[in-house]
Amino acid sequence: MGGKRKSKGRAQQESLATPSQWRLQHGDFSAPVREADPETGTPVQHRRAVDTLGMMLGNGTITQEMHDAGAAFRRVFRAAALDGLRAMPLLRVPGASGDPLTERQASARERVAAALDALGGHGSAPGSCAWHVLGLEMSVREWAQRQGWGGRPVAPPQAQGMLVATLAVLAAHFGLVVRHRAA
Repeated sequence: MGGKRKSKGRAQQESLATPSQWRLQHGDFSAPVREADPETGTPVQHRRAVDTLGMMLGNGTITQEMHDAGAAFRRVFRAAALDGLRAMPLLRVPGASGDPLTERQASARERVAAALDALGGHGSAPGSCAWHVLGLEMSVREWAQRQGWGGRPVAPPQAQGMLVATLAVLAAHFGLVVRHRAA
């Protein structure tokens, strides 16, 4: 019973000046910018998260119209309140059946449904990509690993190609590019 005690090394604490490992797996950040806090005047350092569409636009993978179409779908999706995350009301009325659907939400849901129909429906690859990547703001890699077809995950380059195709169709659907008809 007189064995040696192993000393436990202290876990290295992550620096609060840099994004955590968990946050970095969800996307890159721009270089830090030092500014004065508008309320207190103390110097602060901001890091801006880089979104998928902005990164693809910067790389030249998509056009400005495709970027705008993705942003438009995201805005309509948010207005439709389809994300499922809602704050609980502070004052609950007994016997209430839930929050009624507003005119704005109903109109936005119709526009989301029309966009998904243009993409081939919710169950199609572009429809699923639009819902998860553009609407729910899931990363392309996470969507590719989660979605998978035929029991196999989709490779990230193929998933990115699906997103590019989805954005091209949405750009035509929202009228941001001229549609060319075959003769």
